[in-house]
Amino acid sequence: MTGVVLVSAGVFLALWGAWRGYGAARAALAPLVREGDPTRSLVDATRPVHARVRVRLAARNVVVAVVWLGIAMYGMYLATVGMEAWA
Repeated sequence: MTGVVLVSAGVFLALWGAWRGYGAARAALAPLVREGDPTRSLVDATRPVHARVRVRLAARNVVVAVVWLGIAMYGMYLATVGMEAWA
């Protein structure tokens, strides 16, 4: 019974974490691909790289994507332990 619970929870976490990580990775790349408003781009160009809005948003979304992918990997670990307990 414990193996079934671990496998099902692990599969759910792996799928959910991978889906959310993919979405966060896409959101991280979107501000860097688009040109944006020309006036705002000129204002941002005067700031240091670490203080620019697009760079900070992309960095935050990359961290969120890595956290979600870490959750997905933990789900895969749970599924592996559940398979061993199931057998």
